[in-house]
Amino acid sequence: MMKSLTVLALAAGLSLPALLPAAATEPGAYNGTWSVELVTESGLCSARYSYSVAIREGQVQPASAAEPGTRMSGKVGPDGSVGLSVSNGGTSGAASGRLQAQSGAGTWKVSSLCSGRWTARRSNTRTAQAE
Repeated sequence: MMKSLTVLALAAGLSLPALLPAAATEPGAYNGTWSVELVTESGLCSARYSYSVAIREGQVQPASAAEPGTRMSGKVGPDGSVGLSVSNGGTSGAASGRLQAQSGAGTWKVSSLCSGRWTARRSNTRTAQAE
């Protein structure tokens, strides 16, 4: 159950828009691997979680294997806005926020169990893409 909460906490970590100016960028500007840290501010979840997520053409997915039965659906808009939902069994979570070129921040919530804030930093290594 705690592993499910951990995965859902990640999903929730990418949900309410941060108060940053919106500026449109080219598609794929956020592609790559991002290190995400979630901090629980209220509820039953552990104090901190760390994850890696991959963004490819605006789609967010786990960069490592997720717990069986976990479903993740998320997008990053051209302005860096992030919306993500995760579910596992009867538990679900959501996250929102905003990414910039190398970092990001937002909030997350797992049902009524716990909530908090998240920060993200782009990994230094990027995957080369053919033109």
